[in-house]
Amino acid sequence: MLLEGTQGTSLSLHHGIYPWVTSRETSVAGCLADAGIASTRVRRVIMVCRTYPIRVGGPSGPMELEIEYEELARRSGIDIAELKKTETTTTTRRQRRLAEFDWEQLHRSTMLNGPTDIALTFVDYLSKANRDAFRFDQLKPETTRFIEEVERVSGVPVSLISTSFNWRNVIDRRSW
Repeated sequence: MLLEGTQGTSLSLHHGIYPWVTSRETSVAGCLADAGIASTRVRRVIMVCRTYPIRVGGPSGPMELEIEYEELARRSGIDIAELKKTETTTTTRRQRRLAEFDWEQLHRSTMLNGPTDIALTFVDYLSKANRDAFRFDQLKPETTRFIEEVERVSGVPVSLISTSFNWRNVIDRRSW
């Protein structure tokens, strides 16, 4: 069985920063409780993290070290128009805000959710060249260093790595 949380842990009703929270508990424990599943029945918890966290544009809550699309385009080598298209909300069509990776948020989310694995998305935002990678050893060296740091800070293996914004570009490092 697969359960998918609806929002990030930082938007949790109980663990988020009020008033910028959603109307429910978004942690693993909250998802399991909503589904009526005992925590002892869970073998794997995959926590999804983005290389650049997002929030909906406007007054949608604080983000540490917010950055502009121009800066992300410069760093990644991805055309700014493509970035803006990717980072537009599906329902309201609003532009998302972007921020630097938040190491404290990673640590806190790991503590609250107890993941066994991490799925890291948007590694092409670290370098567009990562889109050509289909194995871990094909990623840019700075990307592998970033992943190793995520693993060190969280104490959890990064088992799935999304190298582009489509379903085919996932590096699977799972050992299970």
